[in-house]
Amino acid sequence: MEVNEITEKIIACAKKVHSNLGTGLLESAYKECLYYELIKAGLTVEKEKPLPLIYEEIKMDCGYRIDLLVENSVVVETKSVDAINDIFIAQVLTYLKLSKCRIGLLINFNVVRLKDGIKRLIHGY
Repeated sequence: MEVNEITEKIIACAKKVHSNLGTGLLESAYKECLYYELIKAGLTVEKEKPLPLIYEEIKMDCGYRIDLLVENSVVVETKSVDAINDIFIAQVLTYLKLSKCRIGLLINFNVVRLKDGIKRLIHGY
């Protein structure tokens, strides 16, 4: 499956979750429901995937965890905040770099229209 197909399915699942739950819940609730919907859609998903930092050939566990890694190629970071800021974007870009994935979706569920809360990020190598 190509990456655009994967991101389309992720966004469709996120819209379903947002439509059913609305705004105002904790990030963890949205993440769990999105995980469920992605699995139900037939996608391979890893939740809270540990992401080590490799420094001079030494693997260090610095506590990085990807919210959802879909089809081993798309990083999904869920949020439930007033606004997406540069720190969240930097977080996803870091995860992309460390995981060697190219595409990330930053999804903020605390918005009236979900399309206003989705940011697609690309990391070039």
